[in-house]
Amino acid sequence: MSAGEPTATDVAAMRRALELALRGPARGVNPRVGCVILSPKGDVIAEGWHRGAGTAHAEVDALTRLAPGAARGATAIVTLEPCNHTGHTGPCAVALIEAGISRVVYAVADPGEHSSGGAKHLRSAGVDVTAGVLVDEVEAMLDDWLFAARHHRPHVTVKWAASLDGRAAAADGTSQWITGPEARIDVHRRRAVADAIAAGTGTVLADDPSLTARDADGELLERQPVPVVFGRREVPADAAISRHPKAALFFDGTDLAADLAELARRGIRSLFVEGGPTLASAMIAAGLVDEVLVYLAPALIGGPRLAVGELGISSIDEALRLDFATIERLGDDLLIVARPVSERAAHAPTTDPERN
Repeated sequence: MSAGEPTATDVAAMRRALELALRGPARGVNPRVGCVILSPKGDVIAEGWHRGAGTAHAEVDALTRLAPGAARGATAIVTLEPCNHTGHTGPCAVALIEAGISRVVYAVADPGEHSSGGAKHLRSAGVDVTAGVLVDEVEAMLDDWLFAARHHRPHVTVKWAASLDGRAAAADGTSQWITGPEARIDVHRRRAVADAIAAGTGTVLADDPSLTARDADGELLERQPVPVVFGRREVPADAAISRHPKAALFFDGTDLAADLAELARRGIRSLFVEGGPTLASAMIAAGLVDEVLVYLAPALIGGPRLAVGELGISSIDEALRLDFATIERLGDDLLIVARPVSERAAHAPTTDPERN
């Protein structure tokens, strides 16, 4: 084996570290991370994982399970590059060095502006470092956190339901129900796996949505998104969102990029934009949308109530081009999942209920 090359034991230990990482919370500011410590002979001598903000990081969690001096000459296998900053806890790179770890193997580099650099620090202290082991598997597990860390905002999915001629409601404003029950169930499942669900004040005032995730019987699902409202109009104190299991967040929406950055700082990694056309259009026009879900009903409505409003596009050459990711039939309706043709479209969506 050449220096820096992973062994079969390293790969097996990384798979175990990935299993440990999945025990941590899927939501929040911090990523899920797992760590396995191997003796110089390659035996597992400690395991750890991160349990959420304010708790020990995976590497430190594993080290605390060892007797003093037991980590000297050992190898730490960790899913994410050891951090190099002091937050609620100290730098993991320093903890590994002080414990006498001689080799570190990690899967994915830490993209954090303040937390990255752990590998460089370890190497400067004489620790052998190997990167990129099971990187695809770990990237898939951390996709939403990595997206938020790299882009400083949540992954944004915009959803609408429309008739075949692109109308979201009839001329009198009625919209329940354009699509059938299968489509509505799918929407709620996708709401449940998003960190937050957003609507504009116009939709809140007109429709009084609860912004919850429910099952086919109307009962609340166990996992609920944080409700977020964008707009400058005042929302009544007795609005349905006031009874949401989670406290709503309010933004005036004048600087959507800054609002999304604040959501990311609060640990929101994925945002499901539910309504209405004004908010959807503003998100799209600002270039902040990574995925579009269109539930298309076999109906014609006509009239002015379009699913999407003004995008600032005056020529066909300026059209926002999308890739069709999937087209699926849900009862009588079609679900079209599309993503902008850009580098960001390479990131996996976070609203697929089958992924969590």
